[in-house]
Amino acid sequence: MKIKVVVHPNSKPPRIIKDLLQTLHIYVGEPALENRANKAVVEALAEFYKIPKSCVKLVAGEKSKSKVFELALIGSKTINNELVQLKYKVVK
Repeated sequence: MKIKVVVHPNSKPPRIIKDLLQTLHIYVGEPALENRANKAVVEALAEFYKIPKSCVKLVAGEKSKSKVFELALIGSKTINNELVQLKYKVVK
């Protein structure tokens, strides 16, 4: 499953927010240097969807704020449950 995200590096506190257009905004504390923000986003997505980090893969947007990640469907039931919860949940 592929998801589109917008990454906000150097942000405090780290959090994940879904906007009105169904886009995930991921705020991480790491800077956008030497791939550190991308690694932090992978960790955040893995924790959010409760899957191993090895199941999260950056597909597009390595040097952009807009990125596409692919989530392995090993834990598809968990991912689908999180997506249903995220659909009806507004995080502020």
